[in-house]
Amino acid sequence: MTFLVLAVTALLATGCSSTAAAGTAPSQVPPARTIVALGDSLTSGQGLAADQAYPAVLERLLHAAGLPSVVRNHGVSGDTTAGALRRLSAALAENPDILIVALGANDGLRGVPVADIRRNLERIIEAAQERRIAVLLCGIEALPLYGLEYTAQFHRMFAELAETYGVPLVPFMLTGVIGNQEMLQPDFVHPNTAGAARIAQTIWPYLQPLVRKVAGGELTV
Repeated sequence: MTFLVLAVTALLATGCSSTAAAGTAPSQVPPARTIVALGDSLTSGQGLAADQAYPAVLERLLHAAGLPSVVRNHGVSGDTTAGALRRLSAALAENPDILIVALGANDGLRGVPVADIRRNLERIIEAAQERRIAVLLCGIEALPLYGLEYTAQFHRMFAELAETYGVPLVPFMLTGVIGNQEMLQPDFVHPNTAGAARIAQTIWPYLQPLVRKVAGGELTV
């Protein structure tokens, strides 16, 4: 998918020459950060235009907040934590400052053992942290298709991972979307444009301070 790349326009070049002639120092433009969103169809934006998926919305929010960033969409429809782990090297090859991990929905639908899901997420988080990449973990819930104990274990897993690895957690990335027909496509599964924007707004309060910490060199991984 292609996204808006935040950059200084050519008009700045002409502005700089006149400013320098007047003896005034040019304004400092913060360096753009690279963020990778690793996920499934919720991330890829199945059924949506590229600029409507939540990673693109986050990119615009960051730009508006004065935090120029490029958000790369590494979402693959139907993917599981195991599938994302297999393609993790491609995501890390982007040399991101932050990795958004938004996975688990398809694992839960398929009844993948929670221990296996946890192991895959652990390996993803560890691989990122070994490269000093900050991680933002997004929680998801499993439908009660495989018993209440499975659903409870699935729910606890995200908070436990966040505590173990010291990473911020979005408790439930689909808050306000699931069960809300105004936020869903006709399949009543995938978010529509409004739903994707709502996901971005849910992630935003956790992503913004993380980007500021990374930009300020305050974060230790």
